[in-house]
Amino acid sequence: MNITFHGAAETVTGSKHLIQTDRFKILLDCGMFQGHGAESDELNRHLGFDPRSIDALLLSHAHIDHAGLIPALVAQGFRGPIFCTPATKDLCKIMLEDSAHIQESDIRYLNKRRVARGEKPLKPLYTTDDVFNCLKYFKVIAYDKKTEILDGVSVIFTDAGHILGSAMVNVEIQENNQIKKITFTGDIGRQNPRIIRKPQPFPQCDILITESTYGDKLHDEETHSIDELLRIVIETCVMKKGKLIIPAFSVGRTQEVVYALDRLQSEGRLPDIPVFVDSPLSTSATEIMRSHPECFNEDVQEYLKSDPDPFGFHKLQYIRDVSKSKELNHLKTPAIIISASGMAEAGRIKHHIANNIGKPSTTILIVGHCEEGSLGYRLTRGDERVKIFGELYDRRAHIEVMGSFSAHGDYQEMIQALSCINPQLVQHTFLVHGDKEVLPVWKSRLKGEGFNNITIAEKGKTYSI
Repeated sequence: MNITFHGAAETVTGSKHLIQTDRFKILLDCGMFQGHGAESDELNRHLGFDPRSIDALLLSHAHIDHAGLIPALVAQGFRGPIFCTPATKDLCKIMLEDSAHIQESDIRYLNKRRVARGEKPLKPLYTTDDVFNCLKYFKVIAYDKKTEILDGVSVIFTDAGHILGSAMVNVEIQENNQIKKITFTGDIGRQNPRIIRKPQPFPQCDILITESTYGDKLHDEETHSIDELLRIVIETCVMKKGKLIIPAFSVGRTQEVVYALDRLQSEGRLPDIPVFVDSPLSTSATEIMRSHPECFNEDVQEYLKSDPDPFGFHKLQYIRDVSKSKELNHLKTPAIIISASGMAEAGRIKHHIANNIGKPSTTILIVGHCEEGSLGYRLTRGDERVKIFGELYDRRAHIEVMGSFSAHGDYQEMIQALSCINPQLVQHTFLVHGDKEVLPVWKSRLKGEGFNNITIAEKGKTYSI
């Protein structure tokens, strides 16, 4: 039995890990590379394996860097089942369709410029038709329910606490009269998440594949994060009378920011300014979040007793229509605009940044990890000039970063999530989903917790397990 890492190896995006037994090929995630410009396009168009040879796909959660290439996988010949939790399936329906729409829209925009320059037009990775076709292969499995997915292969999904429906994927494979237990953590959530439950215990494993995103960092104290957000709102929208632009992933991050603003509104502390969630996907994701109150943690359950809608207040507007989105570009009054994507790499947020980055009254608030090379990363790095849609813009806007809104656990929270297993019984640990400078630090911390035989996974390399 072996495993090959085709993505999220020495980088944060493109999660794809292929387990091969004597009888089956099982793919863990099928995510899109993001934030590497032309390199990402090349990586996303060449998966590194034959999709027709894959027997089953196990999906940890619906974020595009974990699920975003499923339509391309099916379009290229995959015909097996795609197993995930019910909420992940619900989210994939809207997220993959949105991903296709964004690609088609961005390609049209870019191709106008390419054709004008005499360059060959580009094609999207997949279309909305490809999305509709792939959805019929999804099959749902509830949390903590052991299910046989192939002959001698079973899976248990345990709550990863990252976003709605996120799961640690626990695979049990029987081969040559032996049983191998493999756990893929997916993305590990926070120990005190704002909305959903924290990561739940998972079964003892022989092989551990764990994410590493914040393996070298600690998040800000939760008690200060809402006050910090309020400070930024007041400084930008009240004192400078400007716009606060927040790139935020449509699922999880957007709802957490809105929930924080909702609480400030309920407490009477939020200034009387309009708040716009400008994203059809974020709007749909919020509706799905509202439909799953059973996934909320105890604090939110208690908050619901006084506020039945934690994602809505009188100054908040959700925007789907393109024309309404464009109207925000001409808005002269202070406002908060929350829009996807979180790394500012695609969608309406790029237009909002392009239209406001040259204004000193503007603040762009980054509320999570941005992959190296992404627009969000270049902003946090302090670049004075940034390229958006192929054009250079002078940055005069103020940049703020709030790591406490991240849906990824920091190194202490990840260690706590892994503490339910005995590290001495883990035969091999593979580190994925982390930047190159972070991975050795996380490896050292795991060694200190008793884990041995730890490998930083290399892209395209096959390891015996």
